[in-house]
Amino acid sequence: MPRYKKAVCIISGGMDSSLAANMAKNEGYEVIALHFNYGQRTEVKELEAFRKISKALNAVENYEIDLDFFKKIGASALTDKNLDVPTTGVEKGVPITYVPFRNGIFISIATAIAEKHEAEALFIGVVEEDSSGYPDCRDAYITSMEQSINLGTKDETKLSIKMPLVHMKKSEIVAKSIDLGISLVDTWSCYQSEDKACGLCDSCRLRLNGFKVAGLVDPIEYVDPIE
Repeated sequence: MPRYKKAVCIISGGMDSSLAANMAKNEGYEVIALHFNYGQRTEVKELEAFRKISKALNAVENYEIDLDFFKKIGASALTDKNLDVPTTGVEKGVPITYVPFRNGIFISIATAIAEKHEAEALFIGVVEEDSSGYPDCRDAYITSMEQSINLGTKDETKLSIKMPLVHMKKSEIVAKSIDLGISLVDTWSCYQSEDKACGLCDSCRLRLNGFKVAGLVDPIEYVDPIE
């Protein structure tokens, strides 16, 4: 019987990770869908989005991993409700919504799952050029992680970390998603609301601007969409 190539796809429930996972499928990989519940403000909504995305991908395996220690660490407005999510769109440097070393931890867990399933690739939807300034979304960092995980796994494990969106603009991500027929109404980007997207947090602003530049209308509902 032929051996199908497999890819572990980290899927948050947002546009970026949804597109990355769909690109993995289009490259002929069987998708192993992976999602993390880490005490983020929109945990319920993101999980709902993940399940819809995973179903649309016909994922061969689904993992929903609970990580409660991020809330204990705090230090991020995404996991500590004593900190306000910025809504002015002028934050400089590493924003307060950065979760300490989140992608490094996610990649480590994804690697363990990939090794179990003898997967060949790990897809992550990091975006460096048009993102919120998170240090763990940088091309150089992810590339260095690929080398490290292959040093720390079995000799026969040859895992490639794919980051197909890393140098894309948000408008390009929107356009590519539409081109692939991805249901963007089933994705969620807002940092602080689970009913209607707030429209004011950094993630909402990036998403709305991406649709605007692409000449398209975002299908999700907003409380206060910026112009």
